[in-house]
Amino acid sequence: MRRSLVVGNWKMNGTLASAKSLAEAIVSGIENTNADIAVCPPFVYLRDIDQILQGSHLKFGSQNVADQESGAYTGEISASMLKDINCTYAIVGHSERRSYYGDTNESVAERFSQALSQGIIPILCVGETLEQREQEKTFQVVDAQLDAVINLAGIASFEKAVIAYEPVWAIGTGKTASDEQAQEVHQYIRQQIAKRDQSIADKIQILYGGSVKPDNAKGLFAMADIDGGLIGGASLDAESFLKIYNSI
Repeated sequence: MRRSLVVGNWKMNGTLASAKSLAEAIVSGIENTNADIAVCPPFVYLRDIDQILQGSHLKFGSQNVADQESGAYTGEISASMLKDINCTYAIVGHSERRSYYGDTNESVAERFSQALSQGIIPILCVGETLEQREQEKTFQVVDAQLDAVINLAGIASFEKAVIAYEPVWAIGTGKTASDEQAQEVHQYIRQQIAKRDQSIADKIQILYGGSVKPDNAKGLFAMADIDGGLIGGASLDAESFLKIYNSI
């Protein structure tokens, strides 16, 4: 049976003091360990957060990783640097990275591969915009995003990866896909993986990311192919984040 996973993406929010306080509140509030839980703070706070999480059930990850191993890439953070500070996860291909900073399916695949090369678990984000959904291109978009990674890294790479379906139209808008809408795409993603390797499809965690809140988490997480969530705004409040986690 697949373990569930809830990941908090803090994005570009907070101060060192507030980040520490938030991490401490989450650690102290975890009452069960039936599912995995992690947070992804801004890069500059990773080391400090790591110190707080020592010996706890809470893991941490980065919000991105470079698509190159090393070199003259000003402002980038390599997978080996993240490994040095015991980073467990790295988000790759978040819709904000794709929309604002020009991440392509191909560069996301490179980031995915760089994370894996250092034993870091990539959380591959896939999903469609409102325009693409209205044009009934959801599956076509998801296929292209998945295929870029499979073509570069192979299907076996998903043995040690996580997928997050995030409908772009539901991020930061207050809109949320219905339980059934989310399940439909999650099921499709699992079927696409199963066409290449059924064993991996059965085991891979597929998260939903799109305005998950304490009041809608239970319904979403009850769907057969939804294994948890990639949480944005609600992860900045320990009580809300823990309520979502405890909805598993």
